[in-house]
Parts: sequence; C-alpha cells; structure tokens
Amino acid sequence: MSRTESNMISLGTNATDFHLKDTNSNNFFTFSDCKGEKGTLVFFICNHCPFVHHVIDEVILVANDYRVQGIGIVAISSNDVEQFPQDSPELMTEFAFVNNFEFPYLYDENQEVAKAFGAACTPDFFLFDSQDKLVYRGQLDDSRPGNGIPLSGSDLRGAIDSLLYNRTVNPNQKPSIGCNIKWKN
Repeated sequence: MSRTESNMISLGTNATDFHLKDTNSNNFFTFSDCKGEKGTLVFFICNHCPFVHHVIDEVILVANDYRVQGIGIVAISSNDVEQFPQDSPELMTEFAFVNNFEFPYLYDENQEVAKAFGAACTPDFFLFDSQDKLVYRGQLDDSRPGNGIPLSGSDLRGAIDSLLYNRTVNPNQKPSIGCNIKWKN
C-alpha cells in the first residue's frame, strides 16, 4: 500500500465544476447536479484501494445520514484504468451496487477533475458549503487499515454537523491518508 496524504488545499477555495459520467446510471452529472441545499461532499475513491475498502461502510453511513439533511453527495474515481483495470467503469458499477451507493459514482477518465480539486489519494474528502466554498478537506477519522482504531467518521461528521448547524468548521483538519491516485503517464 502506498501511503499518500491529502494535499490540503486552501479552505475557502471555490468548488470546481465538472461534467462526468455516472457509472450507475450512465447519465452525466455536473457539480450543480450533485449540489445539496446546505452543502456538498465530493470524495475521491476507487474500487481496489485497501484504504477505501477499510472505510467504505462508514462512508456509506455518512452519506445516508446526511444526504437527507440537504448535503449533496458524489463519489469520483480518477485512476488510470489502463494500469489498473480493476478500477474500470464497469467494475465501478459493480462496486457501487455491492456497497449500496445511493449517490452518483462518477468516472474522471481524463483526470482533470482530480487535478482541479487537488485530490491526491483515495479516499480524499472535500466538503463545500452552500456557497460552494471549501470548508473541510481531509480524513474521515483516525482509523486506518491495521491501526486498531474503530471507524467513526468523527472528523468528517463533525465538519458536516458544523455546516448544518451554522457553526464554524474547525480549521484544524488532518489530511486523509490512502493510496495515491494512479495518474496516467
């Protein structure tokens, strides 16, 4: 496993628009299509990463808990599928089905969206407020494969709760750690 940290781009950064194909529906989505009334969570994952496999159940719980409260949820995979065919769109569809995704799982074939967001690893989380300004970037919680810390989603949940209840999101944020995004040569 390659351990790569989030880039931790500047808070207040505007969300980047995109137009990507959803591997669940074959429809195309933009940021505006995925946007929630109270904020939007964009996260970068892939099918094969052990860090993603470690957190995916908690990520689904977070998504299900907050999308009904006005948070838009969207997952994006940007890995090079020529080098990593296990991350192909067809297998993304299967991964989303097996894990009961109730949100779009978009394929960033040319990797421009990952670069625009400053995504570096999987999983990598970006939370935007209702004005599309970045208020949180970083980890789900302190749990990692093999470290014995139980999953809670506490860091991300704390940021989303702050957004929902009009509190200041704690600017002291820890980077996510995961597999590096598999960039094209």
